Amino acid sequence: MDARFVETLTPFLPFLHGDTISEDTPLRTYGLDSMQAIELMFALEDDLGVSLPDEALIEETFTTAGNLWRATQAARDTATAAVESV
Repeated sequence: MDARFVETLTPFLPFLHGDTISEDTPLRTYGLDSMQAIELMFALEDDLGVSLPDEALIEETFTTAGNLWRATQAARDTATAAVESV
C-alpha cells in the first residue's frame, strides 16, 4: 500500500485512533459503513486517478485495507495497460 492510498483511506476510519493501517486492517471495525464506502470509492478515484470497475464494488473489496488496495491497484494497472495499447 502506498502513502497516498493510506492518506486517502485514513479519514474514512473514525475509530482508527492512530493505529497503523496494514493489509489486514478490518475497515468496518474501524468505522467504515456502506455510505462512507461510496464516498471512499470516489475519493480514491479522485486522489489516485483510477476508476474502480463495477465488479470490484462488492462487500469483499471493502472488508480489509489490503482487499481495497488490490482492487485499486488492479484498476490502475488496467488503466495503464489501456493507455499503453493506444
